[in-house]
Amino acid sequence: MASPLLLFVVLCSYCSYISHADNEHGFVVVPRRSYEPKAVCSASSVNLEPSSATLSVPLVHRYGPCAASQYSDMPTPSFSETLRHSRARTNYIKSRASTGMASTPDDAAVTVPTRLGGFVDSLEYMVTLGFGTPSVPQVLLMDTGSDVSWVQCAPCNSTECYPQKDPLFDPSKSSTYAPIACGADACNKLGDHYRNGCTSGGTQCGYRVEYGDGSSTRGVYSNETITFAPGITVKDFHFGCGHDQRGPSDKFDGLLGLGGAPESLVVQTASVYGGAFSYCLPALNSEAGFLALGVRPSAATNTSAFVFTPMWHLPMDATSYMVNMTGISVGGKPLDIPRSAFRGGMLIDSGTIVTELPETAYNALNAALRKAFAAYPMVASEDFDTCYNFTGYSNVTVPRVALTFSGGATIDLDVPNGILVKDCLAFRESGPDVGLGIIGNVNQRTLEVLYDAGHGKVGFRAGAC
Repeated sequence: MASPLLLFVVLCSYCSYISHADNEHGFVVVPRRSYEPKAVCSASSVNLEPSSATLSVPLVHRYGPCAASQYSDMPTPSFSETLRHSRARTNYIKSRASTGMASTPDDAAVTVPTRLGGFVDSLEYMVTLGFGTPSVPQVLLMDTGSDVSWVQCAPCNSTECYPQKDPLFDPSKSSTYAPIACGADACNKLGDHYRNGCTSGGTQCGYRVEYGDGSSTRGVYSNETITFAPGITVKDFHFGCGHDQRGPSDKFDGLLGLGGAPESLVVQTASVYGGAFSYCLPALNSEAGFLALGVRPSAATNTSAFVFTPMWHLPMDATSYMVNMTGISVGGKPLDIPRSAFRGGMLIDSGTIVTELPETAYNALNAALRKAFAAYPMVASEDFDTCYNFTGYSNVTVPRVALTFSGGATIDLDVPNGILVKDCLAFRESGPDVGLGIIGNVNQRTLEVLYDAGHGKVGFRAGAC
């Protein structure tokens, strides 16, 4: 007969095996040090493929060590401040979107003009493109919630433009720059909410963009060549040459609009790149991702690595990219959430940090995650509903979280960087189930998100950066 000690060892080994099996399917044990940002940039995992079918550039976090060296000394706002900007952005987006959605009890209180853009202060990722001939590097904030791209242009004094790290783009030194005439088709096609009359004695097309955070840009709507990499360019790109900026003086050079309206880079280049673009947001701020215009070769030849769901736009809002969510799983188990809880649709936004879910879905997810993290002490936070103190733990057991969309497309969020932010759950409630939900950039980390407007779908590929 086996001794009690031997029996105990056998039973414990069996328990360990069962626990390991559970971890393989529903939970991941993560060393704490593995998901903490590093002080130096690590971009080795990014492999950009030069091709005539696509344009690719590195994408980095605005305040991370991978940003251009001249930006490394920028003061980093507190996370609470950044989160406040993000929440202001989502509140504005929902207010703007509600004018094109089915009536809700709050519609009568919505007074925000739909011509305004999003919140510039909430944007976290940027790319470097060359403007003009010869090419001059310009650092641009990337925004899927904006359409008109712009840079600050010389001449522009300190009362009209905010100080930036790079020299102002000087159109007089570019052989390919041309202001768009006031009566030209390109000016006439500029959305009424972006047109600003005629400038320079009535000969040039004026533009303006006013953002929800009170910042704005105005100047001359212009043509220029932009460079993604040596010898890889987009010609006759319509952009705003800004001579009058108001708002945050955060040293960036301008903004790259990737929305779905005609003024965006994506739509302007649709005849060449099919109205498609993708990006991968890195797991950590100390790593780099990428932005690609068109369908990259690996995506075209390895579509089995992607899962796709239909994409749509809100009425009267061509800018935003919408998908329908149908379910959520935690630890490999689907949550009991009726599909009607997502009937307001989910907007995918690169400028929002934390995902906002309708009330029913959020309550179910938050309860399941609290149960999964029950072994760890909770701590109070002004910024999040649910936070934990992992001090003293060398490893953290994190449940897998999967989001399912119409058509059956299911994505597993990165563990832990797609689920936790600052040791808090990266989700919050958006409001009643009839309202709009937003998929924030934390949930998108390490996924290649492919916006294929030409085929009316969004694709997701895991482990892309």
